[in-house]
Parts: sequence; C-alpha cells; structure tokens
Amino acid sequence: MDGTFYKGFTTNIERRLEEHNSGESRYTAKKMPWDLVYLQKMTSKKEALIREKQIKHFNSNYLKLLIENYNNNNNNNRLE
Repeated sequence: MDGTFYKGFTTNIERRLEEHNSGESRYTAKKMPWDLVYLQKMTSKKEALIREKQIKHFNSNYLKLLIENYNNNNNNNRLE
C-alpha cells in the first residue's frame, strides 16, 4: 500500500470495489489491491456528491483520523 486513498461515490459498494480490484479503472488498476476503509451513507445523490467533494480536499492526516474514528466506532458497517 502506497498510502493512496480513492474517494468516490457509488450506489453499489460491492460492485465498485470489485471493479477497482479487477483493473476496470485505469487509475485504480495501478494501485491494487484496494480495501474499503471508510464508508458513509448519504440520503441523496446530491448530498453524497457534496460530501465526496469535501473529502477529496482533505489532507492525508485528516483522512487517516477520519478512517481511524470510523473503524473505532462503526466496525458493524464495514464490508467483510
């Protein structure tokens, strides 16, 4: 792992993770394998895209804190 975090919106997390790990995306194919480390469910596509844009502007230290907090508090929501 090179410390890269992919941030994106999807309506089907299982399918999207499979796409990334099967090389279907040029960007993500170069950095496989991918693991889900943070998931945030939103009530609308508009809300999700706004949040995605916010997250894409976070620095890596803030992202790591966000992920750590998610993992400490929401292990029930992680995909296995």
